[in-house]
Amino acid sequence: MARSPLTLAASVASALPRAGVVSVGMLTENAAGRYDSAVAQLDDGRRVVVRAPVDADVAVELAAEVRALRALTPGVRGLLPFRAPEVLGEAALNNARAVVVDFLPGYRVDAPHVPPGRGAATSIGEALAALHGLPLSIVRTEGLPVRTPQQIRDDAARLVDRAAATRRVPASLIARWRQAIETDGLWRFESAVVLGGAGAASFLFEDVADAPTVTGVLEWHNLSVGDPAIDLQWLASAPTAAEDVYDAYALHTRHAPDALLRERARLYAELEFAKWLVHGDEIGRTEIIDDAVALLTALSEGVLDDDLVTDAALGVDGAIALLDRVPDAAPAPGDISMQTDTYDPEELSLWITTEGDTGALGGTESDSRFSSDSRGDVEAGAADDRPFPAGDAPASRPEDSSTAPIEPLPVDIATWASTTGWDATPAARGRSGEVPAAPVPDSNDDDVQADNDRSAESALRRWTAEQS
Repeated sequence: MARSPLTLAASVASALPRAGVVSVGMLTENAAGRYDSAVAQLDDGRRVVVRAPVDADVAVELAAEVRALRALTPGVRGLLPFRAPEVLGEAALNNARAVVVDFLPGYRVDAPHVPPGRGAATSIGEALAALHGLPLSIVRTEGLPVRTPQQIRDDAARLVDRAAATRRVPASLIARWRQAIETDGLWRFESAVVLGGAGAASFLFEDVADAPTVTGVLEWHNLSVGDPAIDLQWLASAPTAAEDVYDAYALHTRHAPDALLRERARLYAELEFAKWLVHGDEIGRTEIIDDAVALLTALSEGVLDDDLVTDAALGVDGAIALLDRVPDAAPAPGDISMQTDTYDPEELSLWITTEGDTGALGGTESDSRFSSDSRGDVEAGAADDRPFPAGDAPASRPEDSSTAPIEPLPVDIATWASTTGWDATPAARGRSGEVPAAPVPDSNDDDVQADNDRSAESALRRWTAEQS
């Protein structure tokens, strides 16, 4: 029997002994009868929500949500462009535990009705990008679930095997899913803090500047570190808004570009039907099995024999990932010396960028992602075809990776300048400060000058012969 609003109001008074309940009413949260819920007005003007689970399984979920919400410290909440419920108190209620949180105003929009364009769609993309950009330590320090890309991949493979074992899934779907799971590039993604299965009902909207804007997010019980695509799978049910959500997400995300984010989200959406079938099979509910089979049959007819991940979907990022698995070419045999008799350190420094320079030859502090330590992690991930572990994926690529480093000419520049009459001074070139003036040999020492001339001429001839 459902608990009455008055019973739930008593739980509020027990959880918040210093607050008085002025009024109480039922609250509908699209919870499908899994919770008894009510909204109460307190004497200090606040509105709160009280929820109590209807069975033991839901009680576990509610406990997980309380734990997740308490992990959202004020500092963490300040990083988000929306509000999350705040746990105000708990109280015993018969054999269950009632939880009181603050009331978040707003309205919901069903997935098929999320409009495209500026507003709800773009705000959802921005909200999810902000959530996925939270530090992973928020989840790890609270002992919440942390799953690697390989673990997520293995779980998907096991689910497909279990669904196939029922012999009720069309063979074309099993082949489609297994091909996707076997595609290594699909699972090269950067783990993030996720809700663990957001849906359209997770977002609360208010009109801001005449546009629907996400001002609150609910359903935190699956907060974890995992695949960002899991929070986007519901977009399969919002075809008109999906493109704008993805575009807004890509614009605001703090992670490296994920070329196959949509394909994984689509895979997770399809596997929800497989989960429904497996659930019905495990508990022996014929009506659930029949419903799942009907859904899977319709799905197989809708996708025909299309692949989830095609060569076109892999695109440039997929090609780059494949390049990571190509072994380095062996160094060419031969003499790799500088091909000069002597060199001056001061002159050599002209060809090496200094600290802070972003030229092709030098490195800067901002390029620390390519340091020996971080590069070792990336190369290790590429060698065994594993995706980047959490936090190790490079934040961005070099600005111009197509520009090959410029190698210095093997010529003694200073001596060559003195023998050819080329004037390197700023006044002679009509510019200032571009290249330091070449050092001028001591003209009083004829022997040194002659040696330098011969060295420069010999080096220049050798280099010219090699280039021809």
